[in-house]
Amino acid sequence: MTMALGVVAALAVLGGCGGSSGGSPPAQNGSGSGSGSGSGGQNATPRGTPTVFNWNYPAYTAPDAWVWNLPPHMPPPRVPADNPMNEAKVALGRYLFYDKRMSGDGTLSCGGCHEQARAFADGKDRPTGITGQKHPRNAMGLGNVAYHATQTWANPSLLTLERQIPNPVFGTEPVEMGVNDGNVDQVMKRLAGAKDVDYATRFAQAFPDAQGDPITWEHALKAISAFERTFITADSRYDRYLQGRDTLSAQELHGKQVFEQAQCSACHAAPNFDDQFMSAQTTSLVVRYHNIGLYNLEGRGAYPKDNSGAEEITGNPADMGAFRVPSLRNVAVTGPYMHDGSVATLEEAVRIMAGGGRNVESGRNKGDGRANPFKDPLVQDRGLSDQDVADLLAFLHTLTDERFLKDPAFSDPFATQKQ
Repeated sequence: MTMALGVVAALAVLGGCGGSSGGSPPAQNGSGSGSGSGSGGQNATPRGTPTVFNWNYPAYTAPDAWVWNLPPHMPPPRVPADNPMNEAKVALGRYLFYDKRMSGDGTLSCGGCHEQARAFADGKDRPTGITGQKHPRNAMGLGNVAYHATQTWANPSLLTLERQIPNPVFGTEPVEMGVNDGNVDQVMKRLAGAKDVDYATRFAQAFPDAQGDPITWEHALKAISAFERTFITADSRYDRYLQGRDTLSAQELHGKQVFEQAQCSACHAAPNFDDQFMSAQTTSLVVRYHNIGLYNLEGRGAYPKDNSGAEEITGNPADMGAFRVPSLRNVAVTGPYMHDGSVATLEEAVRIMAGGGRNVESGRNKGDGRANPFKDPLVQDRGLSDQDVADLLAFLHTLTDERFLKDPAFSDPFATQKQ
């Protein structure tokens, strides 16, 4: 990835676009430290064995006095020591998240691919960048993103929002927001000269200890990260049921039972219904990526070119087709599904998972993913009836947090100004 010198300096402070691909998170207050295995770690994973990262986290002390307003079953998330929360920073991040001037040509914001009504997914199979190039992967929802041990679908080196965000902004393959050597300085000048937002004051309030001009890439990306860290979704009907404030129907309760008996919860574990949940209380975590049998090109276990999962980062052949388990919170509104958006409906996704994978019967991706040699053994035919599937879907719908989808605190401030 080619970047201007100013961008390189900013990214050095933020931790960079890539970081180490080894088994240890950096030893810092917000990300933890530990040891693990992986092609870039201290102990190379034996050939034929999927990469497993065993991470330990230090005792956590919050770097700020931010109040999270969480239900009892949700612990607070970790916040990086070098990016403490404050109201001015979150408010600034909200503007920047929705500001199209943050892209190379001023036509695309973060919110362009992450819509609040869709739990910050975008309803498309794959998003399109400013040049018209399609991203190879589906835009993940951002609900509870503060709790992810790693960010993105398949990169174990992107441990924080601050490390992840440079990729869509400055990335060149694919181009998303298209900031590059030719326009990197112009983007900050656009913000400084904005007539509709007093960015000079907002940056100064968000970063009161800044030396010199506070309108910098470092501060902009930290502010967006702080705003995204507030995307807490924990007020679904399921959450209220846990607190005794709501009830589930007989069908939904049976769906919950199916979810547990079919071992869906082995990878989609509460409270976030994923397997990379990392909070202020976390002391250790086993991080895995999973091949769920979506493809099996030529019967060799291969996935489509340039979208082969964690194997692209670890270099471990056994990580072919291995991707992060997405959270099921708000899953009813975050379709299309899977890492490449190739599954249109939630029912289809459930049937694929409950059936042990997918058989692509024709076309360039032809192959029976159910027989993929790299497939996670947990992905197997569970023998669910049509009624079981219907009940399971009913339960998954209880994970929708309507308040999160409509909360004004997460809304587009520019849309409000136009009204």
